Formats: sequence, structure tokens, C-alpha cells
Amino acid sequence: MKFLQNPLSPDTQFGVLFHDVQMQAIFEDSKTFADCLPTTDPEEIMIRYESEKLRDDFRLDKFIQAHFRRPPLISTEHDSQHRLPTAEHISRMWPKLTRNTEPNSSLLPVPYPYIVPGGRFRELYYWDSYFTMLGLRIDGQMDLVRGMIENFAHLIDTYGHIPNANRTYFLDRAQPPFFALMLRLLAAEDGPAVLIRYLPHLHKEYMFWMDGSFRLDESEPAYRRVVLVPDFCTLNRYWDDTPAPRPESYREDVDLVHEAIALGYAPESVYRHVRAACESGWDFSSRWMSDARTFAKTKTCHILPVDLNCLLYVMEQTMADAYRGAGEPKAADLYDRRAENRAHAIRELFWSERAGFFMDLQSRSRLDTGIFSLAGLFPLYVGIATPGQAERVHEKVVNEFLQPGGVLTSLHQTGQQWDSPNGWAPLQWIAYRSLTDYGFIETARLIRERWLALNDRVFQNTGKLMEKYNVVDTHLDAGGGEYPNQDGFGWTNGVYLALKAEEA
Repeated sequence: MKFLQNPLSPDTQFGVLFHDVQMQAIFEDSKTFADCLPTTDPEEIMIRYESEKLRDDFRLDKFIQAHFRRPPLISTEHDSQHRLPTAEHISRMWPKLTRNTEPNSSLLPVPYPYIVPGGRFRELYYWDSYFTMLGLRIDGQMDLVRGMIENFAHLIDTYGHIPNANRTYFLDRAQPPFFALMLRLLAAEDGPAVLIRYLPHLHKEYMFWMDGSFRLDESEPAYRRVVLVPDFCTLNRYWDDTPAPRPESYREDVDLVHEAIALGYAPESVYRHVRAACESGWDFSSRWMSDARTFAKTKTCHILPVDLNCLLYVMEQTMADAYRGAGEPKAADLYDRRAENRAHAIRELFWSERAGFFMDLQSRSRLDTGIFSLAGLFPLYVGIATPGQAERVHEKVVNEFLQPGGVLTSLHQTGQQWDSPNGWAPLQWIAYRSLTDYGFIETARLIRERWLALNDRVFQNTGKLMEKYNVVDTHLDAGGGEYPNQDGFGWTNGVYLALKAEEA
């Protein structure tokens, strides 16, 4: 078969066959069929399906077995080496989590090897990779870091942005934009010329997030990922252009829409809000639900997320530094102004004096959503919170977020995986680094020690590092969401090594 540079998403390529496989639950996990590899030409498969499905003895499961190869889960079992120090186990896991592009699959080709999270996650994820890189750097695996950054640059060159992951069915959405922070991590090793080298890619990534900003006015204040906020600047939201079920969660989305229709919501709107929540990386969370508890009431596109806008601030700041280094002071000044305007908006709009915390905003009313989550630490993480704001945030963390196993993702229990009682590695790092940078050393130390101890205990008991953890009752597993807790696990490994290095 010919290697395809930009193959169709499997739901488009296989049409009615894809729909039938997903709705008949041939595979327990909808993502499995989206990742299956056809063993013969897709057009020939479709011709055979249209003919053979009319037979009385036709069985769809047998047809799929004959024409597709099921992708294996990525196992990190390691010969029951539970007595290894956790850091040594992680070092041994990097080769098991390293992958290359597989031709003729739904994977988007990239030139260099990359680290995948593990379990059902068999591809190069955008924001996961930054936190994985933190550990790769500690482990002296900088060639892998350089290759992964080259892969992201290749995706930007080819598709105009970094998708959620390198799958055809992820092309319509991104993830939290950590590319600028990846470049800063690499620049800390290779020097500031890194920023200049990747400036064209950074600029193209920025244009993706700011697409349509020139057309905004009071009659059309929002377009795709940009929202005009009068008296301040243009801010950003999460978005997805495709109002259809996600191929990797097809059956779940169709079922959800049936529930949403009963509540009076239009299917196209529900699909777009759910997909936008996936772009956030927090899929799913009370952050995106209009009543903080009902999944069918997901309203992601109506929310201005504080963490996203902090990451866009870093992107603007990094572009200013890169243009200055390239000898283009006028362009540097432009992005300095954009960064400062955005920082001012974050300090003024996203700060709730009543709550003493940074909150997401409802884009239409500019009122906060009322949801307390660790996204509220991002203004500290990027260094734009005032000392007074940081003091109030610290109080909230100590009094409500800090738990025996680390810090909670949010203060809300919804059954969704990005809510209480779960803790996630990237947010432990954000919290640790944020509080350290603002001088709250003792609280940061407690977060680090409790998270590392929880990771160590689970590894000693199971031989695995997990995708997420229950930080409230450290003897229970984390849960919630559309799939079981996965092991591996890329960003858990990376953050563990980065936090462990902070002990020195």
C-alpha cells in the first residue's frame, strides 16, 4: 500500500462501516477501531463490506478480524521489578514508551522517534510531551527531546498547528499550547538560538490560535478560538470546527447527544463543546459544565479559560524574545505589548477578589464560572500574578486543595476524571513550581513529598506508574471518565523525575 502523508480520518475513510462497528460495540473501547490498521486497501474493504453485509450469515466482528489488525495496548510490565527505585524503573521504561510512525495507519507521520503516554495512548500527544520532556531532560535524554520538538515543528509545517496528537482524527483540534515552553526548556540546554531557529513555527502556531482576530468587533465578538473583550484585548478559548462525534469516542458521543437532545440542546453544539473540552486537555471536568455536574451540559466554547490565556501570554513573550534575538526590535515590541495587554487582562478579569482565586470566565457575561480548579495557579506559573494575589491563592491551596497525596485537580466531585478526588502529574508540577517561584517553599515541599510518596507506594504495590491518582484516599485508585486508569505513564514519569531532582 502507498504511504499516505495526510490520510483521511477513519470515520471519513470507512464511513458506514466505521459507524456500524462503533455503534454495535465490536470493541469495548471506541478508540480501538479508530487506531486499527487495515490489512488491505480501504476502498476494497468498503466494496466487500457493502456486498457481504447483505448475507444472512454475515458477522461484523469476523469481517473486522479479517480486514483489520487490532493495535496492541502499550504494556510497561517489567518482570515484577517492584523493588527497583521508582526513578530507575522510569529510566528503564523510556525505550518501552518510544515509538515511530506506523505507515498506513491513522497516525500522522513524523520524522523522529517519540515518547507516548502508554496504555491506550499510542501516539505523540501535545501537552503531555512537555511534562514528559521534564523527565527526559533529567535522565539525559536530550536527543529524544530534540527529536520530539522537531516532530512538533514538522506538524506545524504540514498542518498549520500542533494537533491534539499525531492522528488523522485529531487534526481539527489542538491541546494546551506548550510549544513555547518546550522551546524554552530546550534553550536552557542549547542556548537562546533555539528560539530564533523555531520562530517561524512559533509564529505559525500563534496564528492558528489567533485566527480571525482581525475580524472581531461588537457585532461578531467571537470566532473560532478568539474572543474580543472590549476595554482589554482579544483573549482565547478552546474550539473545534467539526460538529460531529469524536472518532475515538464515537458511541459515547452519540449516546451523550441523545441525552442532550432531551434537555433541549442541538446535537451540533453538543459535539463542538465536547470536542473543545478535549482540546483543553481536561477531558472532562466541572470546568466545562454549565451546572458544574451534568456532562450533557458541557459548554466549553462559552468559557474563557485562565490557563489557556496564560499559555498564550508565554507564547507572545517567547516570540518577543525570539524577534529581539533575531534583530527585529519592532516585532519584539509588538509582541511585548500583546503579552502585557494579556497579562493585564488576566490580572483584572480572571481574578476574583471574592474568592481570592483566579477563575475561568463565562465569555458572554464576563462573570466567573464558580469552579475552583488548579487552572487558577497558571498566572503564578507564568509569573504575572501580583504578590497579593499569590498570597490569596496560596491560602486556598493550603486550606482546600492540599491533600495526603498532593493537590486536587478541582474542588468539585462530578465523577469526571479531571475533578476531585483525582490528582494529575502536570498539575502537581504547575502547583509546585508556582508556589516555589512566589516563595511559598514549605507548601511546595509538601506537595512534592506527598506526590512522590504516593507514586512510590503505588509503584511498589503494582509495578506501575499511573495516569492519575486519588490524592484524597491514597489507598484507593483514581477513577472517572470514559476509560479505565492507564499505566505507563509518560507525564507521570517526567514529573516524578523532575520533582525528585528538586530534592537535591
